[in-house]
Amino acid sequence: MKSKLLISILALSASATAYAQGFDGPQGTAGFNGPSQGISTVQQAMEARDDTPVTLTGNIKAFLGGEMYTFSDATGEITVEIDQDKWLGQNATPDNQVQISGEVDKELLGATKIDVKAVKVL
Repeated sequence: MKSKLLISILALSASATAYAQGFDGPQGTAGFNGPSQGISTVQQAMEARDDTPVTLTGNIKAFLGGEMYTFSDATGEITVEIDQDKWLGQNATPDNQVQISGEVDKELLGATKIDVKAVKVL
């Protein structure tokens, strides 16, 4: 009985480790895929108000630790926070183009980042 329990615990631990993914892209959510109005560049996001919705297309250039990454497009770079569950099993490298959707998060000390709600590897 104890050996079955131990095997079950080890199997669950292994699958949890396999599920945890870092800089490895997500799958987009169902819905409309087409042109949208609003914030669509890093430069616009840097100038936008707190909680403004954004959809950006570019590349995730670096993993900064935790859930933080550097995202860039033709207009600049910005820090993005991507929770583990937003990757949805997709993988991304700095060479992959990705689309992120989320909202602008203005920090108290003036830093701006994007709180990502969805990631789609293109």
